[in-house]
Amino acid sequence: MLSRVRSAVAHLVSSGGAPTPRPKSPDLSNATSAPPAAAPETPRSPPTKAGSGSGTLAKTVEARASFSRPTFLQLSPGGLRRADDHSGRAVQSPPDTGRRLPWSTGYAEVINAGKSRHNEDQACCEVVYVEGRRSVTGAPREPSRGQGLCFYYWGLFDGHAGGGAAEMASRLLHRHIREQLKDLVEILQDPSPPPLCLPSTPGSPSASDPSHLVCPQSCWSSQKEVTHESLVVGAIENAFQVMDEQMARERRGHQVEGGCCALVVVYLLGKVYVANAGDSRAIIVRNGEIIPMSREFTPETERQRLQLLGFLKPELLGSEFTHLEFPRRVLPKELGQRMLYRDQNMTGWAYKKIELEDLRFPLVCGEGKKARVMATIGVTRGLGDHSLKVCSSTLPIKPFLSCFPEVRVYDLTQYEHCPDDVLVLGTDGLWDVTNDCEVAATVDRVLSAYEPNDPSRYTALAQALVLGARGTPRDRGWRLPNNKLGSGDDISVFVIPLGGPGSYS
Repeated sequence: MLSRVRSAVAHLVSSGGAPTPRPKSPDLSNATSAPPAAAPETPRSPPTKAGSGSGTLAKTVEARASFSRPTFLQLSPGGLRRADDHSGRAVQSPPDTGRRLPWSTGYAEVINAGKSRHNEDQACCEVVYVEGRRSVTGAPREPSRGQGLCFYYWGLFDGHAGGGAAEMASRLLHRHIREQLKDLVEILQDPSPPPLCLPSTPGSPSASDPSHLVCPQSCWSSQKEVTHESLVVGAIENAFQVMDEQMARERRGHQVEGGCCALVVVYLLGKVYVANAGDSRAIIVRNGEIIPMSREFTPETERQRLQLLGFLKPELLGSEFTHLEFPRRVLPKELGQRMLYRDQNMTGWAYKKIELEDLRFPLVCGEGKKARVMATIGVTRGLGDHSLKVCSSTLPIKPFLSCFPEVRVYDLTQYEHCPDDVLVLGTDGLWDVTNDCEVAATVDRVLSAYEPNDPSRYTALAQALVLGARGTPRDRGWRLPNNKLGSGDDISVFVIPLGGPGSYS
């Protein structure tokens, strides 16, 4: 078992099988993500040009699948090589060509210090148009652009065990969100409460009379209140699930290797929705105040959920793991003794008599950044990881990993925001070496050096945050000013000004 723990990271993904046909995704493959006035979606920056000939074709396809950068960076082949250089670790940002990201959003990224072959982070920033699928009355909707909705979208995707899942999510997740919102276009623009049921699709079979299944009226004294906000939250949650299901279908034939954490922001009808599945983080810095907009999902923060699942479905643990947690690994000589433990119901600790089953490896082990599920993975929510198994075992880990995000909502209309109020999104490469207060101090320092109406200030801030976490090369490593180790991970940062589209178009 110890050898399995030591080598777990090196065997994150089990071997695949024969490629499976790619299933069709209705309304996704040919759909546009923005109205005609917006820029059309273009292919992601390609990798370095490969030589011609059949001998290099497979290598070219593999390179394109394993290494690409966000389209908005507009990287040339030479720029791609610099972005992929582990020794120089040059910070990448969109070019200052006058055409900026929506809201003058700032972005910066840097590759890891050798942790993986390529930068496994991905990012996406889009303006997405949603056209309603049907009227709530059931009447066909006239195809008019004026009846639709636009939402602004930002996404950071931190890949692990390969960049395929992050790359796929960066291309498709906003389209899945759009699909989920199509039924809500008319509802969200109507101030009245949402209808309880949508009309049946024409031609679909009607349900049989369910009256014999209805509970006494006393059980349904009133209808639960459902807000428009909760409908958008549900649409985002469902989109994450659909994205994860698509990865499961296509993981073999389309090199969707590994998995990814996902941190997504949707601005719609005056509200900002921040959805997080993984260990990335989002904070708002408003007038010097720090407002957390996410929480990290790790084996420590989700210990009780993981233990409950292991308790309810012990077959998922096999004969190798126990759902119980102990302060350290139980030794055979401690059989019969009373040792500290905790289970799925406990936040504190108690003593129990050690039995033979307690000698198994704990489902959740380690602490901090070294905490792992089944001695393998350090995050408990995200997309992908459908092939992930315990090292040297057939036990799948995916049942313990959730694709559902936590969604937090911030109402932009409730506050007067100044140009220095920002939403900062960062992958864990930033937060591993930087805390919220340090980020807020950098926000104040950098933005105060620029005129409030200078749109480049947010890119400069994103670059400063990335540089501050990366450090400088010194003593055979990357060091911070306090001589502590800088982040050796991929680092990606969005800085979104909260003035909104009216102030920062």
